[in-house]
Amino acid sequence: MSVFHYFSKDANKRAKFMFNTIAPIYGLVDKTLNDNYTKSIELLKLEIELDKKSVLDIGTGTGAWAAMFLKSKPTQIEGIDLSVKMLKESKKKYPDIFFSIGNAEDLKDFADDSFDIVTASYVVHGVKAVRRAKMLSEMKRVSKKHVVIHDFVGKTPIFVRFLEFIEKSDYKNFKANICNELKTIFAETKKIPSAHGSGLYLALK
Repeated sequence: MSVFHYFSKDANKRAKFMFNTIAPIYGLVDKTLNDNYTKSIELLKLEIELDKKSVLDIGTGTGAWAAMFLKSKPTQIEGIDLSVKMLKESKKKYPDIFFSIGNAEDLKDFADDSFDIVTASYVVHGVKAVRRAKMLSEMKRVSKKHVVIHDFVGKTPIFVRFLEFIEKSDYKNFKANICNELKTIFAETKKIPSAHGSGLYLALK
């Protein structure tokens, strides 16, 4: 994929280029995030039952967030992503998870109420509000009950802010507006701060 895709007006092309480019080293980022993920999943366990549930992870990347659910012995666990190279890394690291290409704004491969939990980590903030609404509506559609967003909450570290600038994400508007956006789509919502500028947004159908 050409470097010119980074400057494309098509956000999906930009995302594919960026994440395909960094996929070989993204596992190093996973290591720094592991403590963060661990704390967040423990907080999630206090809110909802995770044992023996079916789980779909949107924008799974190298699968690190999806892998947090393996400890709860899911009946089914899948991860989707736009990046072929990211999925190549995830398949090597987590053979117990089924990974495939997929677009979070159009989960056409999944029927209504397919999974107990539909989740995404550091994905939803990356797109503008209109696309976020499509993504969240699709997550709601394929979920039986719970949608779990693991993303930015509170103050974002400087280095992460730089990365989000490079990615051209919408993280500032996401942090300011996501709670209200969730309330327009879901029956119940809750924000739970975790660590290092991250946290959970829980949504119930």
